[in-house]
Amino acid sequence: MTTANALIDDFSLPATGGKDFQLLRTRGKPLVIYFYPKDDTPGCTTESEQFRDLYAEFQQVGCALVGISRDSVKSHERFKAKLGLPFDLLSDAEEQVCNQFAVIKMKNMYGKQVRGVERSTFVIDAEGVLRREWRGVKVPGHAREVLDFVKLL
Repeated sequence: MTTANALIDDFSLPATGGKDFQLLRTRGKPLVIYFYPKDDTPGCTTESEQFRDLYAEFQQVGCALVGISRDSVKSHERFKAKLGLPFDLLSDAEEQVCNQFAVIKMKNMYGKQVRGVERSTFVIDAEGVLRREWRGVKVPGHAREVLDFVKLL
């Protein structure tokens, strides 16, 4: 489980564009990681579009941005192309990083208990230290709130 002001352990995941994402390679600039439940679902689409629409502003403040779900890279490639996302999506099919950040929760879906990703966002500073987390995120206005926080780093 992650805690604020803790150094985040390195991890590596397959990413869109045939890349491998490694956390250590992002050192030197802040990083926003948003975990989302599933590609091409209404809330996840809206959230990704909002991060997309603010991406240039994240870049202006020197901040990297990635999205993570348990979907395959192939699914991520379709989702990224459909929405025109300018940032990479990472596939955590084995739930390695989801478990590291403790975002797997039991959720109610149509009256049944299912394991799923709790919509969550984390800001890691240039030294690799967790500076802020949002759990159980409500999508409207969230990307702007994250950007406003990053601007304070």
